[in-house]
Amino acid sequence: MLATLAQSYAHSSNSSSGGDAAGLIVMLVFLMVILLISLAITIAICLMLHMVQSRVPVEHQKISPPAIWLLLIPLFGLVWNFFVFQRIPESYKSYFDSVGDTSVGDCGKAVGLWFAICAACSIVPCLNYIAGPASLVLLIIFLVKVFGFRGKIPVSA
Repeated sequence: MLATLAQSYAHSSNSSSGGDAAGLIVMLVFLMVILLISLAITIAICLMLHMVQSRVPVEHQKISPPAIWLLLIPLFGLVWNFFVFQRIPESYKSYFDSVGDTSVGDCGKAVGLWFAICAACSIVPCLNYIAGPASLVLLIIFLVKVFGFRGKIPVSA
C-alpha cells in the first residue's frame, strides 16, 4: 500500500524524482512508528491503572477496572481522563476511610485532576510546550502515589 501511494505521488508530480517518493515512504514509516509507540505507552498506562484499581475491593470501586481501557479511544480519552484520574483516588479514599486510615490524604485526587487538565491543554498549540511535559511529570507522580496505596491494601481485601 505504501509503495502504491509513493508511486502515485511520484507520477502525479511533474518535477518529482525517485527521491521524493522515498522521502514520502520514510515519513510515513516514521509516523507509523511514532503512532505504534504512543499506542504501546497508552496501553501500558491503562494496564497499570487497571492493576491499581483491581486491588480495591469491589464495594469501594468508583470506576470498574475495564472502564479504564476507554482511555484508548482517541480524543474521548482526553475527556475520560477527568473521570478515571478522579475516581481511582476516590476508590482508594473510600477503602481507607472504611478501615479508619486517615494518613492517606486525598489519595492523589488533586494530582489526578491536574494531570487531566494538563493532558487536555496539551492539544492546544503553543500551550502544549508547557502542558505536555507537566502532564508527563504529573502522570508519573500519580502512578507512584497510587502504586504506593495499592501496596497498603491486602491482596485478600
